[in-house]
Amino acid sequence: MREVIFDTETTGLDPKTGDRMVEIGCVEMVDRVETGESYHAYYNPERDMPAAAEAVHGLSSSFLSGKPLFANTADELLEFLGDAPLVAHNAGFDFGFLNAELERIGRTPISMDRMIDTVAIARKKHPGAKLSLDALCNRYGVDRSHRVKHGALLDAELLAQVYVELNGGRQIGLELATEASAKSAATLEVEAPAARRPARDRREPRPHSASAHELAHHSEFVAGIEKAIWSR
Repeated sequence: MREVIFDTETTGLDPKTGDRMVEIGCVEMVDRVETGESYHAYYNPERDMPAAAEAVHGLSSSFLSGKPLFANTADELLEFLGDAPLVAHNAGFDFGFLNAELERIGRTPISMDRMIDTVAIARKKHPGAKLSLDALCNRYGVDRSHRVKHGALLDAELLAQVYVELNGGRQIGLELATEASAKSAATLEVEAPAARRPARDRREPRPHSASAHELAHHSEFVAGIEKAIWSR
């Protein structure tokens, strides 16, 4: 199954008050394995960049002023997304900005039925725990040492690893490895003794009946037993 893990960076928190999407990063996965295919773009928001937002992602107004408008590259993005389920962390936020940009240019919003929210998955799996991307990276041992500021593509790549872990990731691999090892051990236990068995000449069976001398000696011994229980 094909899925797309994505993340966005914005000028603020609410597209309804004029905030815009300025970056999107997407990572393709098939059967929960990254294919190496990705999509990344910056957008000119046609407005200023608040200092608080710039402090989070480091994208300045001057840097973004030379980037294309969302309308100019929307087709490329939609082609990459296709009809795959879309995975995001706190997905309602990212879907809200992406759909706001699509509506702004008269395009059909992406159905919320395609949304997979890793925050919701993590909340069910780890109730009461911290649910930020950084916290989940720490929990699952995902290396985020190169994450100085938020970046859409980098965060999507980290989330792809976290998403696999939230769905059983390494445990699945360990179970398969254990099962394979058990099968190998069973095979060795059955086959190895046969392989080590030396070839030997067949011997004729030996007689096991008592001889006449042995029978006479036994009768003499039994007769000498005093107060034998079989004589009562």
